[in-house]
Amino acid sequence: MAKIKVYTTPTCPWCHKVKEFLKEKKVEFEEVDVAADQEAAKKMVEKSGQIGVPQIEINGKMIVGFDQAALEEELKK
Repeated sequence: MAKIKVYTTPTCPWCHKVKEFLKEKKVEFEEVDVAADQEAAKKMVEKSGQIGVPQIEINGKMIVGFDQAALEEELKK
């Protein structure tokens, strides 16, 4: 089973779409609110080089934004 982290902020509409998508697929994930956790935000930027959310980490690979095709590809692995 993939270990999935979803980096989000409360006001991000695409973050909500990613979480809905994963829930529909019955995929468990850990949500990380980078607005509330500055240390997590720093780690996210170090991993991806990007500051935008959502970012989804699946088995160490970062997907920036709600890229449904990329998410489905990683979830197959």
